[in-house]
Amino acid sequence: MRFKEAYAGWCNNRLTQEEAALILGVSARRFHRYVDRFEESGLDGIADKRLTQVSHRRAPVDEVIALVNLYSCRHQGRNTSHFHDWYTKQGGTRSYTWVKIQLQQAKVIPKSKRKGAHRKRREASALPGMKIHQDGSTHEWAPGQKWDLISTMDDVTNEHYSMFFCAQEGT
Repeated sequence: MRFKEAYAGWCNNRLTQEEAALILGVSARRFHRYVDRFEESGLDGIADKRLTQVSHRRAPVDEVIALVNLYSCRHQGRNTSHFHDWYTKQGGTRSYTWVKIQLQQAKVIPKSKRKGAHRKRREASALPGMKIHQDGSTHEWAPGQKWDLISTMDDVTNEHYSMFFCAQEGT
């Protein structure tokens, strides 16, 4: 419908060719090609024919069926990679990905689970001084004497900043 409106505006001299092309989001030259096709064939002339055509590279149905039957009858339960190696040695010309997709679409092999995001966000590595830890523990450090050892250390580098004994750990 937008093309008809732009075309009508251009025909009635309300829009220039560039303005009509801008409305459609195409170049002025592309708009001129649309006008030529529209005047020759109507709205069917400007339809994108790529959407209705079958790819010339598409595999014949009988080839796909033969591949699925071959896997199902003789190679059931085999690894897809091993099956593809055997398939190419027997004269098969299709790629590994094509073979895998056909077998998955026929539901003779299961789809594998996603392995995860390509670039996982991970926590920034800690820098020295970022994770300071202080701990106190009561032991009999000297015969008959219980003291608290208070140690302050860096968890990143395992460096000890201070250690001292005190009679009773306090806050």
